[in-house]
Amino acid sequence: MRDFLPREVRKRDYVIGIIKQVYESYGFEPLETPAVENIDTLMGKYGEEGNQLIFKILKRGEKLVQSASFSLSERDDSIPLNELADLALRYDLTVPLARVVANNRNELPKFFKRYQIQPVWRADRPARGRFREFYQCDVDCIGSESMVVEAELISAVTEVLERLGFGKFQIRINHRKLLTGLLNTQDVAATKHNDALVELDKLDKVGKTGVALGLQNLGLSQEVAEKLLYLFEQKQSATSTFRKKFYEAAVVAISRNEIAKLDQDGETQRAFFELEGLSALLSEHVRSNVQIDPSLARGLSYYTGTIMEINVPDLAGSLGGGGRYDGLIGMFGKEQIPACGFSLGLERILVVMDERGMFPPEIAESAPADVLVTIWSDETAAESLKLAQELRSSGLRVTLYPEPDKLGKQIKYADSIKVPFVAVLGESEIADATVTIKNMKSGDQQTAPRSEAGSLIA
Repeated sequence: MRDFLPREVRKRDYVIGIIKQVYESYGFEPLETPAVENIDTLMGKYGEEGNQLIFKILKRGEKLVQSASFSLSERDDSIPLNELADLALRYDLTVPLARVVANNRNELPKFFKRYQIQPVWRADRPARGRFREFYQCDVDCIGSESMVVEAELISAVTEVLERLGFGKFQIRINHRKLLTGLLNTQDVAATKHNDALVELDKLDKVGKTGVALGLQNLGLSQEVAEKLLYLFEQKQSATSTFRKKFYEAAVVAISRNEIAKLDQDGETQRAFFELEGLSALLSEHVRSNVQIDPSLARGLSYYTGTIMEINVPDLAGSLGGGGRYDGLIGMFGKEQIPACGFSLGLERILVVMDERGMFPPEIAESAPADVLVTIWSDETAAESLKLAQELRSSGLRVTLYPEPDKLGKQIKYADSIKVPFVAVLGESEIADATVTIKNMKSGDQQTAPRSEAGSLIA
């Protein structure tokens, strides 16, 4: 958990402002949901590892005592935590969105396009650049199975990154049904698919040895683990030739009988078809940043189709990701509604932009005001307040030195907070209905009628 000082807040507002502009230019509408959800809303949507990272909120007062059947002064560690908690902090913005859509389907348009920028919480030990509380910047389209949705999301995210100054980045994509097909060739039980994909998703974090050990801990043989790792490492640069290159890699890794399973699996072939169709929908410029990557798994269990993730050179981890989750909304209602979304990690973007000096100078070095108005004495304070309001009415940001002090100290303070101009209002200026404007960069100063003071500050 962190505090954000003014300089950091300005940077955050700058990034969020660009994200909002781009998303709204694509027709997405804003949505907000509560920080706290019923625990049943969140549990079981992210896989076993995700369940463990949900911040649970204990029942309050008498409800807690009655639920646990024990005195608060006599803690019984054998009572399951889920029986003591009825609420939780939201883990992401996707599950709350699914709940909103299911509960408000009749009030929403057929194709609901929303963006949401709010904090989420994870109860883990975050690595560098990650935090227990962090903002997600989500953009989702509800109601269509068309790959046009994925193409539009990728285009929007590409525009955001380019406007923020990211010259080189890669949007890796894969398909959940293709991953399922690969697991099926090795006769991995369906009940272990999600756990296996969670392990494979850690490839860039723990390496081949760590993933192989994790797979074997799930009961997979060393031979099967090695085959899966080989297949998941085959990175391709051209989506149009992905099917051919994938099969060339598969011939080396697995037997012809196992390849035949992929050929005969309708869901696997649909995954190939959709990935190739997505490539055809992307503009040439956007496609140059897209890479089909069989090693991309995305560990969340609610994904059903295309999955996506953003990476930049020389940076471990991703700047964001997402995918299609056609079965999630149906968990909260009677109707199965197709959906797809992408989430940008604000904190990761800010860390990278800070380290690489990507913020414009006017954001990184921004002053809190355009001009500081001085106070000569207690008797003249009312005139200084009046001048400050006059300058604000002309569209300027104005800060007022809050008490009478030596002029040199007031000017020194203005310099310390990088205010570019100082409006000096002394006894002589008040008597003559004038004001002296000092340029803090050049040191020049000019006295003019108060009605003209605003025009001297630029």
